[in-house]
This record gives sequence, C-alpha cells and structure tokens, in this order.
Amino acid sequence: MKNILFLLLLIPVMAKDIYFTRSGDVSFFSSAPLENIEAKNKQVTCVLDQHSGKVAFKIPIHGFTFKNALMQEHFNESYLESDKYPTAEFKGEIIDWETLKISSDPSEVQLKGEMNIHGVTNQIVAKGEIFLQNNHYIGKSIFKIVLSDYKIKIPKIVRENIAEIVDVNVSVKLKKK
Repeated sequence: MKNILFLLLLIPVMAKDIYFTRSGDVSFFSSAPLENIEAKNKQVTCVLDQHSGKVAFKIPIHGFTFKNALMQEHFNESYLESDKYPTAEFKGEIIDWETLKISSDPSEVQLKGEMNIHGVTNQIVAKGEIFLQNNHYIGKSIFKIVLSDYKIKIPKIVRENIAEIVDVNVSVKLKKK
C-alpha cells in the first residue's frame, strides 16, 4: 500500500485518469564469457496518468529472483546493497503523449525521466511500445543500464564474469484505478 500512495503522490491527478499495476515484470540479463546472469521481478508497481502521460515505477530490489541462490545473495548484499537501497524508481513521462492514438496495435513511444538505482539518479530516455487490450494499457520497453552510471561496483575478482552493461526488459499490464 505504501508503494501505491508514494506513486500517487508523484502524479497529482484525478483518480479516473489513473491506470496501475502492482504485478509488473522487470527482468535483466547480463552476458559474460564465463556465465550469463539473469533475474526476474514480478513485484513492480507502475502508475500511468492517462491524461498527461506521466509514468512512475517502483521496483523492490529484494524482489529479483535468480536461478542461483548465491548469485541472488551477492546481488543483494555486494552489488545493489538492497538493505541500504531497497528500491529502484523511475519518474517520467511518455514523450508526445497528447498526440498518440493508442489502439490495439502497438504504438512506438519514448519515455523520458529520472531513473534512481543504488541511490544514484540519472536522466534516461528509453524506447518502448504501448497498446490497449481489453481496457488495459500494455506497456513494454527494453533498454540498457550501465552499472558504473549507478556506482554499482564489481570486484576485480569477478569482473570478467559480470557484464558492465545490463539489458533490462519491462512489461506492465495497467488497469484503471
């Protein structure tokens, strides 16, 4: 409930214009010579203001699951320090929202805003798509995160095992509030 209240404060509009989910999907993939690393998170909260195109995401870092429990432990304790930085957040907007004609066919969009990961905030622009399906907005995006941009340090001993750039995949199905 805290997540929804937090996100609603980011988007001050009337409730009739709000679409949201608490079960969006975010996954990331890191390709490296010795071992690929992949994690999934199905605890993503997302809010879309249908009137303005403003979007906010909140992702609990502890919600990422890995095939290998040791990887998950290192991810949370050593790299993302999830006790200190428990969430990743995005606050922004869909560019040219007011001119989009959204239908059941995917429309290409660009999202622009601030991404906060590991206590570091950066401006990002990401491509994606959005469409309507059974009165729900479906949004998808694939983009890259450079770990050093968010001061995520990889120890020298495992540096060859972990890619410096991670592919991130986001998928949300937003229902009317």
